[in-house]
Amino acid sequence: MARLRLGSRADPAFDRIAGIVERLVDTPVALVTVVSADCQHLPGQVGLPEPLASGREMALSHSFSRHVVEAGATLVVPDVREDPRMRDNLAIRELGAIAFAGVPLTDSDGLVLGTLAVMDREPRVWTSSEIVLLRELGEVCSSELRLRIAREIADEARRAAESAHDQLTLLGELTDVLTTTMDIDEALHRLGGMVAGRLADWCLIALADQGGTIRHVSAVHHDGAHAEALDRLTATFDAAPLLRSAQRTSRGDVDQLRARLSAEVADRLGCSSALVVPITSPVTYRVLGAVLLVNGPGRPGFSEAEESTAAEVGRRAGMAVDNTRVYDRQRHVAEVLQHSMLPELPRVEGVDLHGRYLPAQAGASVGGDWYDAFAQPDGSLILAVGDVSGHDIEAAATMGQVRNLVRGDAYGRADDPGPLLAQLDRALHGLHVPAAATAVLARLTREGDDYVIAFANAGHPPPVLLRPDGEVEVWWESPEPLLGLLPRDHRTTHRRRVAPGSTLLLYTDGLVEHPAHLIDDGIARIRAVLRGNAALPADELCDRLITSAPRRADDIALLIVGLR
Repeated sequence: MARLRLGSRADPAFDRIAGIVERLVDTPVALVTVVSADCQHLPGQVGLPEPLASGREMALSHSFSRHVVEAGATLVVPDVREDPRMRDNLAIRELGAIAFAGVPLTDSDGLVLGTLAVMDREPRVWTSSEIVLLRELGEVCSSELRLRIAREIADEARRAAESAHDQLTLLGELTDVLTTTMDIDEALHRLGGMVAGRLADWCLIALADQGGTIRHVSAVHHDGAHAEALDRLTATFDAAPLLRSAQRTSRGDVDQLRARLSAEVADRLGCSSALVVPITSPVTYRVLGAVLLVNGPGRPGFSEAEESTAAEVGRRAGMAVDNTRVYDRQRHVAEVLQHSMLPELPRVEGVDLHGRYLPAQAGASVGGDWYDAFAQPDGSLILAVGDVSGHDIEAAATMGQVRNLVRGDAYGRADDPGPLLAQLDRALHGLHVPAAATAVLARLTREGDDYVIAFANAGHPPPVLLRPDGEVEVWWESPEPLLGLLPRDHRTTHRRRVAPGSTLLLYTDGLVEHPAHLIDDGIARIRAVLRGNAALPADELCDRLITSAPRRADDIALLIVGLR
């Protein structure tokens, strides 16, 4: 019945049919009726007095047509006053109805929806030709009703398909949004922005920490004009009862919700229907938080499909929260691991050492970049900077192995850096350390008033020297391959004599490389930073170099060696 969408109003098509019947049958009253459980609607009529003519609705106490609907057959009565079913009908006294004839109007399944009927104000014997005409025009009415029902069914199917598509699109977009950030507060704010306007007028999201304390409350309305009201709401809303009630997706108690909101906020945001959705861990099945979806008076209540979509939103939010917490734990472990591997630089007379490690600005907070410095028994100083491929815990663990191999192999030996790197390469292969790494290994010794720096380079950016006069040297040499590829029996050692007051910079490629620039551009940039700053202390030079770097897509390790 609802699919007809007729209601208590005139319908031009059915008014025309009633007019045709009135003329052809020569009757004072002709009606097209749709009978519901509590009243009779009159989409088509001729001859009724006011207010029925305008109101288009008649109480069942005045309805003869309901007997046609109940019987499911044509009903012809010359004088209703003599019919025991009708003689007490109020239409006799109030409308002067005496004679009645009506034929049933049916849908495609044969269900009787109403009647095409005629009434006269005096007794009348309806002729067979009049009844045949009434039936034929009744079939026209039935066809129109069936067409409208079929059209509405098709529209419902289209709307359902569009709604399903929109909700699947929402869930797909939501998954993309939740997986592109590991900041759970940002993820939940994005979730609210996507849900508000598409699944509800506005929403409130609350999340508890692992101890059960509320740690996040945010609210989003599809209309940005409500930002001030939302700020007041999030500042004062007690989310604990919401989480306690969010054991499953359920219709919210609107009266209770309005009582918990201030009257101003409730009126401003609108609060006619609500849905409470748990944010649930897919691993532990614990309720981690809740999403409160609310519609104002201009939007209908939540459909079953919307409830199902909302429940899926809660599940995906729970997965995002779980993933973020796992990531945070891994990140903490990785940071502890990384910092445990940063060496304590030795104190050496005449040498100012300063090291720094920074993770990439995106991704894990650990990586394979490292620096090291340690004093030899003969008074020389071993310096090393390297880069094991990768930006994760595995890369950091491999880096630790490589660094320890350097220390263990080089300590106490007077070999030049070239042979030491060659031995490191052999050790990586012989011990099956899965490393592809670049490195610069150097030995610093004092000779008279000067320093001598011997170094070997395995596929690494060149060392840079800031001289006492402020000029900058880049120690380019013929490239040699990375460590961990094919072991080499020979690696070249290079030597430079350096005056006191110089500063040596060893660094990884994150300081000079960027996807949008050549490495030469990066080296030119650090030369510009260093030039003329020989008097600056090592830690300040370090800060300036890092500040000059573009957004870091790679981690950075650097070692600055000031020679006094």
